[in-house]
Amino acid sequence: MRDRSSSDAHPAARQATLSVDIVVISPQAKTLAVLLAKHADSRARERWILPWDAPRGEESLADAALRVARSTLGAAASAVEQIRAFGDNRRHPGDAEVSVGFAVLLPGNERSLDSDDLVWFDVDELPALPPRQRAIVDAGLEFVRSRLDQSPIAFRLLPPTFTLSELQAIYELLLGRRLHKASFRRALQAAYLVEPTDEWRSEGRGRPAQLFRYAPKKRRDNRRGVRFDLITS
Repeated sequence: MRDRSSSDAHPAARQATLSVDIVVISPQAKTLAVLLAKHADSRARERWILPWDAPRGEESLADAALRVARSTLGAAASAVEQIRAFGDNRRHPGDAEVSVGFAVLLPGNERSLDSDDLVWFDVDELPALPPRQRAIVDAGLEFVRSRLDQSPIAFRLLPPTFTLSELQAIYELLLGRRLHKASFRRALQAAYLVEPTDEWRSEGRGRPAQLFRYAPKKRRDNRRGVRFDLITS
């Protein structure tokens, strides 16, 4: 049985001066999804919230985010990125004066959830959230999308080996638009980000597709992403 404290994911109603809120983003059922927790207080205005907690003792913000992610997912998160701080007057489930948002990137279907209090929601069909947490979700999605051509964000949402079609599908989910297959692969080749493996996987009736891994080569310009100006629609 997993050692999971539900209080880390959605603490009981109480006031927190500072909160750490995580936006877990993952491809689920061919959509981009965010993981939400059922509010512990049945009287709350919103039924769903982001997993959050206040830092403990001398715990750093990053360590608090890792703890909340571990408690929520049942295992350590491989990619946690700080978004920014939110110090507005919008309502928070813990009435926190300041909230620091973190984006947690999770490959699709990597871990099963063993709690009915945790549910994946399509980013385009999110339920009502406490206003500040809704702002954190929006900022988290914008943060991830804005870094697509600067860092290996897309690869954090994939298993260690993948097909190029799977990689393109992740980019399309994050961008919210279809990409031309040949143009995408030319841009990917120009970025020197992946290398082929000796493994192949069947993707349907056609020929098996070769598996690749993330293995960027050093470039003088230090670019770490795909140049989308090279991709035609």
